[in-house]
Amino acid sequence: MPEQQFPTCEIMGVRVAVTDMDATLRLLRDNLERWRGEYICVANVHTTVTAHRDEEYRRVQNGSAMVLPDGGPLSKYSRTHGYPQAKRVTGPDLMRRVLAESAKHGWTHYFYGSTPETLEKLGEVLAQRYPGAKVAGMYSPPFRALTPEEDEADVARINAAAPDFVWVGLGAPKQERWMAAHHGQVHALMLGVGAAFDYEAGNIQRAPGWMQRHNLEWFYRLMQDPRRLFGRYFSTNLRFLAWAARQKKS
Repeated sequence: MPEQQFPTCEIMGVRVAVTDMDATLRLLRDNLERWRGEYICVANVHTTVTAHRDEEYRRVQNGSAMVLPDGGPLSKYSRTHGYPQAKRVTGPDLMRRVLAESAKHGWTHYFYGSTPETLEKLGEVLAQRYPGAKVAGMYSPPFRALTPEEDEADVARINAAAPDFVWVGLGAPKQERWMAAHHGQVHALMLGVGAAFDYEAGNIQRAPGWMQRHNLEWFYRLMQDPRRLFGRYFSTNLRFLAWAARQKKS
């Protein structure tokens, strides 16, 4: 993990960056070359509770260049514990802002994860919305454990494309573990952005702005995919609320 240039607030053992979107973009611009081979985690309540319960995953999170507060409850916790400047920085919003700035800086991008169909849609959308953003490559790995030979080929394919940013959309906690396992091997800055590929491709819709501002985006996503997400949100959200309540009493 590189030397930190920003404050952090420890939440359930995870050192979450105290930042906002503009500050995060400045850090990326200023440190891109130095952070090649590093990775950035985008944390929400689910990943933070998972890290609290899983020491190895907590090391993965804390071994990153930054843990960004994607989930509104994380930045809210930071604000109520001595960091009034803390703001939410979501993976989809960060990806959009970086893509929008790419023409100015000559940045190139590689997209790793999701499905071939989503990547095809994503490529079409990127060409329309961000004509100056150079896509160095896209690849959808199999939905299974890779053989060492397959993994080596993936890394070689990425490095041959020579991107500046590798956007990893494998879902948590898989994407964070993948980035940590390839720390120093991939010659670009890796960012785990979860469902950002699906959002940008139009497969799923973002919550309305008022729901995002009131930390209700999780509820909007739950309504879109209740069968898959109900157990996750019910368990981790309750655990986070119980933990936060205990911090107030201590």
